[in-house]
Amino acid sequence: MCGLTGCWACVDPDGSQDGNVELMCNAIAHRGPDDQGIWSDSAAGITLGFRRLAIIDVSPAGHQPMASATGRYLISFNGEIYNFAAIRAQIGDNVEWRGHSDTEVLLAAVERWGVRAAVEQCAGMFAIALWDKQERTLHLIRDRLGEKPLYYGSFDGTLLFGSELKALRAHPAWRGTIDRGALSLYLRHNYVPAPYSIYENVRKVLPGTIATFRDPAADPEITPYWSALDVAERGVRDPLTGGDADSVTQLESLMRRVIGDEMVADVPLGAFLSGGVDSSALVAIMQADSTQPVKTFTIGFDEDAHNEAPYAHAVAQHLGTDHTALYVTPQDAMDVIPRLPQIYDEPFADSSQIPTFLVAQLARQHVTVSLSGEGGDELFAGYNRYFWGERLWRRLERVPRGARAAVGSALLRVSPAGWDYAFATAAPLLPKRFRTATPGGKVHKVAAYMSADSSDALYRGLMTHWRDPDAITSAPERETILTGAGRPPSFAGVVNRMRYFDLVSELPDDILVKVDRATMAVGLESRAPFLHPDVVEFAWRIPPAQQVRDGQGKWLLRQVLYKYVPRELIERPKMGFGVPIASWLRGPLRDWADELLAEARLRREGYLAPEPIRRAWDNHQIGVTDNSHLLWGVLMFQAWLEAEKATA
Repeated sequence: MCGLTGCWACVDPDGSQDGNVELMCNAIAHRGPDDQGIWSDSAAGITLGFRRLAIIDVSPAGHQPMASATGRYLISFNGEIYNFAAIRAQIGDNVEWRGHSDTEVLLAAVERWGVRAAVEQCAGMFAIALWDKQERTLHLIRDRLGEKPLYYGSFDGTLLFGSELKALRAHPAWRGTIDRGALSLYLRHNYVPAPYSIYENVRKVLPGTIATFRDPAADPEITPYWSALDVAERGVRDPLTGGDADSVTQLESLMRRVIGDEMVADVPLGAFLSGGVDSSALVAIMQADSTQPVKTFTIGFDEDAHNEAPYAHAVAQHLGTDHTALYVTPQDAMDVIPRLPQIYDEPFADSSQIPTFLVAQLARQHVTVSLSGEGGDELFAGYNRYFWGERLWRRLERVPRGARAAVGSALLRVSPAGWDYAFATAAPLLPKRFRTATPGGKVHKVAAYMSADSSDALYRGLMTHWRDPDAITSAPERETILTGAGRPPSFAGVVNRMRYFDLVSELPDDILVKVDRATMAVGLESRAPFLHPDVVEFAWRIPPAQQVRDGQGKWLLRQVLYKYVPRELIERPKMGFGVPIASWLRGPLRDWADELLAEARLRREGYLAPEPIRRAWDNHQIGVTDNSHLLWGVLMFQAWLEAEKATA
């Protein structure tokens, strides 16, 4: 994996652009510790920068920025194109190939077919800055599902772009003003949804699009080259019809091909293994097609509620992988917290960012590439909210909204801790589908949105943290795909609609951000085979009966997994990959948090209303409610703001 950056129409006082872009490259050196490159065209005012983590063709022939064979195109390319060998074969030998990198193949494809047609041929994860010398045009391109990040912003006629915000901030033209509407969105979701960033004048390239700049001071032309909605709608219209056994065979064959392609690397490679369905299926197929034990990694905690290490060990032992587990102490995990603002660049509050960083750090000691199971829940219906959300909505829509609201109010009168106790007491009598981590918080989320007027509104409620963020920021939320931006899906079915909204919101803006920044902070490339476009298209063709069966999700993927791993090693209540933030905020993190949430401080900074925040803090401290998800969002903003001021 690598990092790209650059600017257009930016000139130092001495007339050189390279110095500024070198500063930008230095800011993202962690993304590419192996090499640096800068290319500029002073007449056009364009400069491209690159930091390289050499994965394929580690020779100088893979150096970037790279020029096409004719010299028309210059590219800084972050990512991997898994089918580059097939594309190279399609182009043929009439090109004088200089090496065997996927970057060179991409440039040849652009020269042969044009920008959009070439990108449409690429199966992979990528962020691309492509300069067309002939047309004096800059294309910023992002992969289909948003695995790789790409930001841009114009400052007094100077266009800055890069893999991370810290690259843009390193340029002298940078001026960052907090976008209060984006801050409201952040408090709702605990991340800033694309295309917004935390800054008013900086945007993210949307997944599956090409942003074309013909003038550095003008807005780009946005061209979608792939649509998750189109793929989902086609799949729902054309479901698999061959029966259970045929579907299992097709999925297994597809995953073996895709995982085989994604295991291609000229450096050591391994995989994250939690012992859950997704990572176990991934590692099982890797090991089946490998002549050597696959290197697998997990971290463990002493707290049973957050410890997946024993499950991962059992799966690794059965498969015969070369497994490394590291048990970390609460202090090890908490030591990561001061680094989070610098790692994530903008407020980001998925607390599993902490163990994700720790397992990435562990893996990087042994490998340079690690495969992981991101996308499995969204594509194969793995989240508990899908199947109990569907059952809940079927019942809710039969009841008048007023009556539902009254029931919701009654449920809210019992604290989440009270519900946790009730579920724990009744656990032996409950079906497996009702045995879930932190049930009290889920009951409260459902109760708060029992008056929803549609299943889509219910979904948005389930994905909400602060229910009225505008009241905290005094700024209306910006529009997103969850609030009406873009065409809604045409298909019915609560499970499918929730899967779709996850695929275009939480997956790219939360989960993939978390993984990219955590892994790249230590110079580790992460690959997610489930997000291969062929797997995405296949997953949307799986009929509902093969997705959710007997109240359990991922039915089809589980059948593939059970060919390699006994089901008794897998079947258990779903466990989130998290840390005990709730108890930490009442214990070792209390003083740190109390200082960041001090009423006088909040008033002085002027971004957040202190009253609801202090109320949530006080209720959390006395154990009335578990407000850790609300508070963690505010704390990560406050910690980011503190770091922002320190570097201003």
